[in-house]
Amino acid sequence: MKEISAGGVVYRKAGDDLQVQMIQDRYGKITLPKGKMEPGETVEQTALREILEETGIVGRIVKPLETITYQFNLSGVGVVDKEVHYYLVEATGGTLQAQVEEIRGVEWLHPLEAWHQQTHSGYGNNDSVLKKALDALGYEVE
Repeated sequence: MKEISAGGVVYRKAGDDLQVQMIQDRYGKITLPKGKMEPGETVEQTALREILEETGIVGRIVKPLETITYQFNLSGVGVVDKEVHYYLVEATGGTLQAQVEEIRGVEWLHPLEAWHQQTHSGYGNNDSVLKKALDALGYEVE
Protein backbone atom coordinates (compact mmCIF):
# COMPACT_ATOMS: atom_id res chain seq x y z
CA MET A 1 0.00 0.00 0.00
CA LYS A 2 1.22 3.53 -0.76
CA GLU A 3 0.33 6.64 1.22
CA ILE A 4 1.13 10.19 0.08
CA SER A 5 1.33 13.07 2.54
CA ALA A 6 2.44 16.69 2.32
CA GLY A 7 3.40 19.47 4.69
CA GLY A 8 5.91 22.19 5.18
CA VAL A 9 8.35 24.33 7.04
CA VAL A 10 6.30 27.43 7.84
CA TYR A 11 8.01 30.75 8.54
CA ARG A 12 6.99 34.31 9.23
CA LYS A 13 8.63 37.68 9.58
CA ALA A 14 7.96 39.31 12.95
CA GLY A 15 9.40 42.80 12.65
CA ASP A 16 13.10 42.31 11.94
CA ASP A 17 12.98 38.73 13.21
CA LEU A 18 12.29 35.58 11.28
CA GLN A 19 10.48 32.73 13.03
CA VAL A 20 9.94 29.10 12.09
CA GLN A 21 6.98 27.01 13.18
CA MET A 22 7.55 23.64 14.88
CA ILE A 23 4.93 21.29 16.26
CA GLN A 24 4.99 18.65 18.97
CA ASP A 25 3.19 15.54 17.81
CA ARG A 26 0.99 13.25 19.89
CA TYR A 27 4.09 11.19 20.79
CA GLY A 28 5.91 14.23 22.19
CA LYS A 29 8.36 14.49 19.28
CA ILE A 30 9.24 17.77 17.54
CA THR A 31 8.17 17.69 13.90
CA LEU A 32 6.65 19.57 10.97
CA PRO A 33 2.95 19.86 10.10
CA LYS A 34 1.93 17.29 7.50
CA GLY A 35 -0.93 14.99 6.61
CA LYS A 36 -2.48 12.62 4.12
CA MET A 37 -3.55 13.68 0.66
CA GLU A 38 -7.29 13.56 0.03
CA PRO A 39 -8.89 12.52 -3.29
CA GLY A 40 -8.78 15.30 -5.90
CA GLU A 41 -6.06 17.29 -4.13
CA THR A 42 -2.62 18.19 -5.42
CA VAL A 43 0.29 17.71 -3.02
CA GLU A 44 0.57 21.51 -2.74
CA GLN A 45 -3.11 21.79 -1.73
CA THR A 46 -2.60 18.98 0.79
CA ALA A 47 0.37 20.77 2.35
CA LEU A 48 -1.49 24.07 2.78
CA ARG A 49 -4.68 22.37 4.08
CA GLU A 50 -2.78 20.29 6.63
CA ILE A 51 -0.81 23.31 7.88
CA LEU A 52 -4.07 25.23 8.32
CA GLU A 53 -5.83 22.31 10.03
CA GLU A 54 -2.97 21.44 12.40
CA THR A 55 -1.71 24.94 13.25
CA GLY A 56 -4.37 27.50 12.29
CA ILE A 57 -1.95 29.24 9.91
CA VAL A 58 -2.75 30.18 6.31
CA GLY A 59 0.27 30.12 4.04
CA ARG A 60 1.60 30.27 0.52
CA ILE A 61 4.12 27.88 -0.95
CA VAL A 62 7.46 29.52 -1.71
CA LYS A 63 9.25 26.44 -3.10
CA PRO A 64 9.50 22.66 -2.79
CA LEU A 65 12.09 21.46 -0.27
CA GLU A 66 12.29 17.67 -0.36
CA THR A 67 10.32 14.46 -0.69
CA ILE A 68 11.14 11.84 1.90
CA THR A 69 10.14 8.18 1.75
CA TYR A 70 9.96 5.50 4.40
CA GLN A 71 8.06 2.36 5.31
CA PHE A 72 6.02 1.44 8.36
CA ASN A 73 3.80 -1.44 9.42
CA LEU A 74 0.10 -0.76 9.81
CA SER A 75 -1.94 -3.23 11.80
CA GLY A 76 -4.25 -5.22 9.54
CA VAL A 77 -2.69 -3.75 6.37
CA GLY A 78 0.99 -4.64 6.46
CA VAL A 79 3.84 -2.59 5.05
CA VAL A 80 2.95 0.94 3.95
CA ASP A 81 5.22 2.88 1.58
CA LYS A 82 5.00 6.48 2.77
CA GLU A 83 5.94 9.48 0.59
CA VAL A 84 5.96 12.94 2.19
CA HIS A 85 6.33 16.12 0.10
CA TYR A 86 7.67 19.11 2.06
CA TYR A 87 7.51 22.76 1.00
CA LEU A 88 8.85 26.06 2.27
CA VAL A 89 5.70 27.97 3.24
CA GLU A 90 5.37 31.64 4.16
CA ALA A 91 2.66 32.37 6.73
CA THR A 92 0.18 34.88 5.32
CA GLY A 93 -2.57 34.83 7.95
CA GLY A 94 -4.50 32.85 10.51
CA THR A 95 -4.08 32.46 14.25
CA LEU A 96 -1.63 29.99 15.76
CA GLN A 97 -3.68 27.23 17.37
CA ALA A 98 -2.83 23.55 17.77
CA GLN A 99 -5.32 20.98 16.51
CA VAL A 100 -5.49 19.14 19.83
CA GLU A 101 -6.97 15.98 18.29
CA GLU A 102 -3.79 15.57 16.21
CA ILE A 103 -0.90 17.33 17.97
CA ARG A 104 0.16 18.46 21.45
CA GLY A 105 1.38 21.93 20.57
CA VAL A 106 2.71 24.40 18.04
CA GLU A 107 4.99 27.42 18.44
CA TRP A 108 7.05 30.01 16.60
CA LEU A 109 10.79 29.74 17.23
CA HIS A 110 13.97 31.53 16.21
CA PRO A 111 15.38 29.49 13.29
CA LEU A 112 18.42 28.32 15.28
CA GLU A 113 16.21 27.26 18.22
CA ALA A 114 14.00 25.35 15.77
CA TRP A 115 17.14 23.58 14.49
CA HIS A 116 18.25 22.77 18.05
CA GLN A 117 14.85 21.29 18.92
CA GLN A 118 14.72 19.33 15.66
CA THR A 119 18.17 17.78 16.12
CA HIS A 120 17.60 16.95 19.80
CA SER A 121 13.91 15.97 19.94
CA GLY A 122 12.79 15.48 16.33
CA TYR A 123 12.64 12.69 13.76
CA GLY A 124 15.97 12.19 11.99
CA ASN A 125 14.41 12.13 8.52
CA ASN A 126 13.26 15.75 9.03
CA ASP A 127 16.80 17.08 9.62
CA SER A 128 17.56 17.54 5.91
CA VAL A 129 14.12 19.10 5.27
CA LEU A 130 14.59 21.75 7.97
CA LYS A 131 18.23 22.33 6.96
CA LYS A 132 17.16 23.06 3.35
CA ALA A 133 14.46 25.44 4.60
CA LEU A 134 16.88 27.29 6.90
CA ASP A 135 19.47 27.51 4.10
CA ALA A 136 16.79 29.07 1.85
CA LEU A 137 16.00 31.56 4.63
CA GLY A 138 19.68 32.52 5.07
CA TYR A 139 20.55 30.46 8.16
CA GLU A 140 23.49 28.10 8.06
CA VAL A 141 23.32 25.07 10.35
CA GLU A 142 25.36 21.90 10.77
